[in-house]
Amino acid sequence: MIKVALFKKKNAQAEESSEKETVSEIKLKVLNALNEKLQGNIYDNCIIMPKGFTVDVQIGKQDEKDGITLLQTIFIVKNDELFDEPLIDPVDAQGTNEDEAAKMAAEIFFGGVWHPLDQSMYKKNPIHISVNYLKQHYDFDMYSQSVVRIGIKDKQPVMLMNYIKAEIPKYLGSKKYYWIRVYLSRYKDRKIVEVRVNGSVCNELARFYQAYVDAWEDTDTFKCEKQYGIFVQREDDKCPFTKELVVDAARKTIEMMENCNSREEYIELAKKLEGITEESLKELHEGNSESELSAEELTQLAKSIAAEIRIFIPEILAKLTLGYREGDSLFIIEGDSNIEFKKSQLRSYFYLQQVVLEYLSKQPAQENVTKIVTNSVAFRELRKAHEQGHEPKDLYVPGTSYKIGTENYKVW
Repeated sequence: MIKVALFKKKNAQAEESSEKETVSEIKLKVLNALNEKLQGNIYDNCIIMPKGFTVDVQIGKQDEKDGITLLQTIFIVKNDELFDEPLIDPVDAQGTNEDEAAKMAAEIFFGGVWHPLDQSMYKKNPIHISVNYLKQHYDFDMYSQSVVRIGIKDKQPVMLMNYIKAEIPKYLGSKKYYWIRVYLSRYKDRKIVEVRVNGSVCNELARFYQAYVDAWEDTDTFKCEKQYGIFVQREDDKCPFTKELVVDAARKTIEMMENCNSREEYIELAKKLEGITEESLKELHEGNSESELSAEELTQLAKSIAAEIRIFIPEILAKLTLGYREGDSLFIIEGDSNIEFKKSQLRSYFYLQQVVLEYLSKQPAQENVTKIVTNSVAFRELRKAHEQGHEPKDLYVPGTSYKIGTENYKVW
């Protein structure tokens, strides 16, 4: 019996090893097909490009149906100097064999993503976008040309970005780079309408495409349209803190929140968090001749960052676990007024969402999650709604309202 078990285990290991080799082979085929177009350098299983860009590839689902190879490829574009988060482009391709499927995946990525990125690098045919919010002004150049179309032959292509042209400035903030991905598909009666800004879903933008997709003919053919818009700020990013600073402080905050059992402990947490952010800011700016922050401004900034972390971790965790729908907005409370802007314009919001998703992926104890969520405004409002007979799935919240008590608070 022991010999049989060992024999089976060895077979399983052999199959797993063979599967990994197959994935590696397909990945190399995709990289080679793409590099024929990019003319970069393949090193350490990714393509190295000029100006600090790298293109990595992950192989997702693979299948064969009726003699056709189906391949899901995920392209990951990084630039540590310019991007806060990687640009991720999932691509479904097919062919009569792996080589054809790999070539199709490379062509879709090259036309849909790399073309506008290349334009942005060499400033080809920019379209000016003026952004004004919360007494701040930024000038961006938009690059968006190619529309990837699959299964659509009976109509001329349209610029998908034009549908949200008036909305785009509302979603751009102080970062150097933003990208918007519009993905539309229909197969029989199943429709997908999705718009992402820097990788995060923005539900309010999707409604601008619903009528357009509804008008597509209902057939047995899969239809899809996708377009990227790349937005580059004309000035350099002047944010006085880094993503790493926020992420590190947020991870420590979650750990502290799990151990909070009273209001007094929560107040103490807030003080500790301000100390953490201030110390990190001092390390970041110490010896930096270009730093324009005074000691007082650094302290105020540390308090602002700490407040954003403390406020939004419970709210984001509530949004991800309680099952209600939420819009794309945030509201700053100033006196009797609520001033609206978009989550994508507050860079720390999606830094924090990334940390919360990472936290949930580790399957924390329900007791710990509840302890954090109960500190959110969303939880208290949902409890009231539940007492009135409403279910979370039936509720829609435009966004989170918040107030920062520090002087000269600025949304970065």
